[in-house]
Amino acid sequence: PRTLSAPLAPALAAAVVLTGCGGGQAEPEDDKESAGSASAEARPGLDLPGDVQLSFASDAPSDARQAAALADAENYLRALAHGIVAQDPEDDAYRFYSEGQGARYAEEQIQQWVGGGWTATGKDRYYRTETADVGDSQGVLVTMCRNQAGYFGKNVRTGEVERTEESLKSYQKFSLLMRPVKGGEPHWAVQRIEVQGEVKECRR
Repeated sequence: PRTLSAPLAPALAAAVVLTGCGGGQAEPEDDKESAGSASAEARPGLDLPGDVQLSFASDAPSDARQAAALADAENYLRALAHGIVAQDPEDDAYRFYSEGQGARYAEEQIQQWVGGGWTATGKDRYYRTETADVGDSQGVLVTMCRNQAGYFGKNVRTGEVERTEESLKSYQKFSLLMRPVKGGEPHWAVQRIEVQGEVKECRR
């Protein structure tokens, strides 16, 4: 219950060619489905309880667009944690920072925690971040490693923490396809997300 470990989203690779900066002719999937109308509102609060921390060890890219996309990719992950501790699969926070498959992924993850009677506690670490433009699509691909060894599930009813030992299962790699949202508060949203588990190169 403590891991954001839904199956990989192979449609991410199918929808776009994940190229280096400026390469290729990739276009993001024209997926207009949104989890809500929060994009027309001010940014939602992402406050977390004191026992839940998300750590992002990354340098802002020199490119302003990539830097903005990275910042909101991190906000999306904070929003996932926010939805879990709020016990709300329809939380406004992730709805603001995602659309299409990215929103569905967040909703499913939060629902799994809530349905199992779990909330989160501990420190979740993200690092080795990279950003790249996706062809001429205005999209930005953000990738990062994750170490969830210190991030645990806590039983909502009893307060008991399900602690596990660090292992290769603690390490994941996230790939988030970002695109700018039109209208409302200027920001970027996760269109698609892919999560790879047991990633050796992320071990640190």
